Amino acid sequence: MFTTRSPFRDVPARQWARWRDANDAIVIDLREPFGWADGTLLGPKPISMAALAPAVSSYDRERTLLRVCASGNRSSAAAAGLAAGGFSDVASWAGGVPAASIR
Repeated sequence: MFTTRSPFRDVPARQWARWRDANDAIVIDLREPFGWADGTLLGPKPISMAALAPAVSSYDRERTLLRVCASGNRSSAAAAGLAAGGFSDVASWAGGVPAASIR
């Protein structure tokens, strides 16, 4: 039987801030602007999926990156793409923002 290893880690939603601090991670919020009505996070910069590639081109590829979105789907897709693109330490916020109950 073959198994595939995910190219990124999932970070439990309720532990994201502690994980970010422990890993000196850059957190990028991939929600659309209307998603900020669900609550905001201290620190992350909002970046749309369309603007993601140009934005991260200036980041150190050795730096830890944590992606977050509304459901976890966009952040997982972005994390996989970044890992495939040469970023060495990429993570996705499991379950999206609602899983952390940030309201």
